[in-house]
Amino acid sequence: MKKEHKRSINEKGNPRKPEGEAGAKMLAGMNEHHGPVTEWALNILKLPGAEKILDIGCGGGATIARLAKLVPESTLAGLDYSPVSVQETLAYNEELVHEGRLQVVEASVDDIPFEENTFDRITTVESFYFWPEPQENLKEVLRVLKPGGQFLLIADIYGKEGLSAETILNIRQYDLFNPTKEEFLSLFRYAGFTVVKIHVKEGTDWICVEGIK
Repeated sequence: MKKEHKRSINEKGNPRKPEGEAGAKMLAGMNEHHGPVTEWALNILKLPGAEKILDIGCGGGATIARLAKLVPESTLAGLDYSPVSVQETLAYNEELVHEGRLQVVEASVDDIPFEENTFDRITTVESFYFWPEPQENLKEVLRVLKPGGQFLLIADIYGKEGLSAETILNIRQYDLFNPTKEEFLSLFRYAGFTVVKIHVKEGTDWICVEGIK
């Protein structure tokens, strides 16, 4: 896809809260474009066992599909405050829904509609840029994570020197919250995670922040 066409779809579809037909098209593109960074992060961390997993900002549903294959005995939940994203995630993972393995809810990370200590693992891919109150929202993630549970924040850019002019333009255009490695460490520690690890891939702008409750 040409850059100009991709930018046009993103602008019409609204990356912050996908909407309409353009939003659905944009989410289909994100399923493809976010694949490499997601697979890299999940491969590094090798999620085990029969577990309950939540994906925040589930978007087009591809991360949930990857998690289902990686952890075959898992039950999964997706959360997104965009109705279009909820619809697209359900459609993309229709088989998981029929199997009773997947629940998708329309809600904000401001107020996650699950009880304390519900999930063994929580993931979010390319959504943290848009969280309304990042520091407080991380505390909400921690609330629904089980003791000893793991949260993975995955993104294909973070605050660093050497970002391309196009990336800087996107950060400004979409008002992305894009912390440095040091800022991520502070955010996670202040939220209450007992262990925080930063993973980056050499030669890229990719980052995976791992927090343990």
